[in-house]
Amino acid sequence: MITRALEGKPIPVYGDGRQVRDWLHVDDHADALLLVLQKGRLDETYCIGGTPNRRNLEIIQILCAALDKYAPANTPHAEKITFVTDRPGHDFRYAIDASKLKAELGWEAKTSLEAGLDETVRWYVDNRDWIEGIRQRGFHSERLGLVKAS
Repeated sequence: MITRALEGKPIPVYGDGRQVRDWLHVDDHADALLLVLQKGRLDETYCIGGTPNRRNLEIIQILCAALDKYAPANTPHAEKITFVTDRPGHDFRYAIDASKLKAELGWEAKTSLEAGLDETVRWYVDNRDWIEGIRQRGFHSERLGLVKAS
């Protein structure tokens, strides 16, 4: 979504954007993995998740506001949001119960959702060469996961 927005392309949102997802910054996820490796019980399962759960459209609106701050365009990025047909069988909600991880190992996410999204947008804006590199290797933000009937 961020790379498409930086290129001035439409920003696709599945369905009406009301799907709910669990969001977690990559640094928090890595910290949780290390904690489980160091202090978790053998043969035990720990779910790693973040809070709060948010709707996809809300996440995209937060990202668009950060894009407006770090990479302003002629019009607000949110005006590029385009609603597209949802994937068949797309789950309405993905949510993780990380209460066991917190209770047994004391883990909690440290990065707020807003700070993490802001940092992510800033990284993409500052690393456009990286984006161009993946474009040159054939990734062009095409919609994946759709199978055309023959």
